[in-house]
Amino acid sequence: MDVQMARKSILDSLRAVIAPARQYSTKRKVPDKTRFIATSGTYPKGFIVSGTHVGVKKDASALDLALIFSERPCSAAAVFTQNVFKAAPVQVSQLILKETSGSGITGIIANSGCANAVTGEGGMEDAWSMSAALDKSVLGTEQKAKEYKALVMSTGVIGQRLPIEKIVNGVPNGVTVGGKDHESWMNTAKAICTTDTFPKLMSREFTVNGRSYRVAGLAKGAGMIHPNMATLLGYFVTDAPVTPNALSSILKYAVERSFNSISVDGDMSTNDTIAALANGAAGGALIDVGTEGYEILKSEITDFSENLAQLVVRDGEGATKFVTIHVEDAESFDEAKKVASTIATSSLVKTALYGEDANWGRITCAIGYSDVNVNPLKTCVSFVPADGSEELKLLVNGEPENVDEGRASQILSNEDLIIRVWLGTGGGQSARIWTCDLSHEYVTINGDYRS
Repeated sequence: MDVQMARKSILDSLRAVIAPARQYSTKRKVPDKTRFIATSGTYPKGFIVSGTHVGVKKDASALDLALIFSERPCSAAAVFTQNVFKAAPVQVSQLILKETSGSGITGIIANSGCANAVTGEGGMEDAWSMSAALDKSVLGTEQKAKEYKALVMSTGVIGQRLPIEKIVNGVPNGVTVGGKDHESWMNTAKAICTTDTFPKLMSREFTVNGRSYRVAGLAKGAGMIHPNMATLLGYFVTDAPVTPNALSSILKYAVERSFNSISVDGDMSTNDTIAALANGAAGGALIDVGTEGYEILKSEITDFSENLAQLVVRDGEGATKFVTIHVEDAESFDEAKKVASTIATSSLVKTALYGEDANWGRITCAIGYSDVNVNPLKTCVSFVPADGSEELKLLVNGEPENVDEGRASQILSNEDLIIRVWLGTGGGQSARIWTCDLSHEYVTINGDYRS
């Protein structure tokens, strides 16, 4: 048999194996997610935004440069990936926040289509050039090195250099066409998308001490999503007057309970960044740690962050389920969160969810190796329907229930599901993680990502 015939034989064999899997994968359709796309919004005063195409992405119709800048200097804060291979924009933004102490920030410049990660000194120079380009276009003057005031984000393929001239040359146009209307905000959200199936944009109005403020948030992410920021990008902007110290404290608290509490596939990106800007354009008393409005703002931003982070999970690559894992009666918040995270990242649990198989033994297995204190004799596990109907108890005080498999299948056939776990330690602490299932489509998307 010659080489070509041998190759054909191998390919035919592979097709014979793959074809049934593809046929099976059609049984679980990815839900329509267009209902999560914002059709209108209430946006913070004093911010101008744009999303344009500059040529980072091959498709000329795909937006790939996002700009958010303020008519007045902003307080800023951010949390970043803990991945050792921090991308150049992460390092540059960290340095900018350190040099400025989070004061006088111009805005945020972000590109999609190339992560500018693991790109050496050249990548660092490119990230600095992006910051300088936005500063120059917004402020009208060229800033000195290490005095840049624009934060930088990038997302896309790792290990490739940016077409930096295209980006820098495209910034002035992005500033010129920038707007404050819903379409401008939507284009900005689209410009940071990669494998996302829908742009993630939210806004709301809230009140602090009788004064009305607005917050808007954008996020991108569908794969390489796993908590530990401390290729997901997100930012919040508000017209409330907030000190950099208060904004940093609020953001860390909110992210720990939102973006650090989601998981799609267990992979932590090199580029994870969540940033917040506050320009004070709506007036009012300055909010600082310990002032009257601090706790109100913290609560509002945390709730807003949870809702925005959940959109990332709903758009998980190939996901057909949105799953809340609620762990209760742990000895601490951190231990409850660790158990929830262990369940959320179990491939066996995630594939069972995709197959709509009530194999709850995989959940208890994950609890058991989570390396936290658990009382097996008091542990309980339940499926809780998202429609509010009665929960289905699977394990009660360490004893298996006689499970109604028909009802279990009916609950698992829904898009939304809550898995409730009671650890029985007497500690009374709880935490939630939001995750999704693991499908054939996830493999297809990531197998073809660079093609």
